[in-house]
Amino acid sequence: MTEQPDLSEPDLPRTAKDRPKALRTGWTTGACSAAAAKAATAALRTGVPQSTVEIGLPGGRRVGFVVASCTVTETRAAAVVVKDAGDDPDVTHGAHLTATVSWRAEPGVELDGGVGVGVVTKPGLGLEVGGPAINPVPRQMIAESVTEALDGEPRGVRVVISVPDGEKMARKTTNARLGILGGISILGTTGIVRPFSTASWRASVEQAVSVMAAQGEQTLVLCTGGRTERGAMALLPYLPEVCFVEVGDFTGAALRRAVEHGLHRVVFVGMAGKLTKLAQGILMTHYTRSKVDTGLLGRLTREVTGDDALASTVDGANTARHAYELWESAGVLRECGDELCARVADVLARFGEQRLQSEVAMVDFSGQRVVAATRAEWVA
Repeated sequence: MTEQPDLSEPDLPRTAKDRPKALRTGWTTGACSAAAAKAATAALRTGVPQSTVEIGLPGGRRVGFVVASCTVTETRAAAVVVKDAGDDPDVTHGAHLTATVSWRAEPGVELDGGVGVGVVTKPGLGLEVGGPAINPVPRQMIAESVTEALDGEPRGVRVVISVPDGEKMARKTTNARLGILGGISILGTTGIVRPFSTASWRASVEQAVSVMAAQGEQTLVLCTGGRTERGAMALLPYLPEVCFVEVGDFTGAALRRAVEHGLHRVVFVGMAGKLTKLAQGILMTHYTRSKVDTGLLGRLTREVTGDDALASTVDGANTARHAYELWESAGVLRECGDELCARVADVLARFGEQRLQSEVAMVDFSGQRVVAATRAEWVA
């Protein structure tokens, strides 16, 4: 029988303690990069330096940015947007996201990273090894923003995103451990930084559970973010919206409140990284207080498949996503994923003092497809 992990719920980092007023949202490095790229492209096309710019976010909202500086010649333009992270404790707050744009003969947008943007050196991040650490959604935002600024111009452009002091900022992140070297990552799935890491966010999670209970619902669905919430709603379409709570890092807080209200059932929908931390027994998963133990995934692989070679490879995986990809390539994603979900369900039940029927589903990295679960009928 698999040994049960000790349960732990680490305290928040000092920078994420309660604050006396409502927390401001901010903008991701991806949104700031897209804004800088659009400003530089518009300057290159028109010959006029830009002081403000508007871009579209993935959710459809359009927002304006102040351009801190913008220079232009006949062949090249550069623009800077300073990141405002709102009240999130973010090492990139104040970073100068810089886009340098030059003409190229071929149509379209060529994107690269410059000084201060990390280079991907290990698999498991969903990005090309050797390429810049600019995540898929920011890439799309940059391309769309630049295309808007080109306004039908037949020539294409080369866009280089750089971040002065980005390498120094990256020392305060886990980038080097993940194999992202030389700078920060350009991140963001919505364009908006919400203070998920704060005690106020924990309070909002607890409040959401209380609201759900007050409406007489008994099934609490915990999701780690917007993508997993959409996947969870597709999986459980018969449940009212109030049942779905974006839990962020605060699974323990949500479960404790669920027990207090006498709820009967909890369903956790997440991706491989959060599920691995929960399987380790960690109920507060803020990145500064916990890390993914790929050794657990290696041991799980050995127990499920009996394949020592695969287990050793998984044990040395760079990230949980890398382990997921190794399982997928070996054709054992379902078997290993099901076992991971079962272990998470056991942790949730134990933390909930066995008062909650606990079920778990693992989704792919789009958040849309269930690839493993404690219920066979949930898997696509």
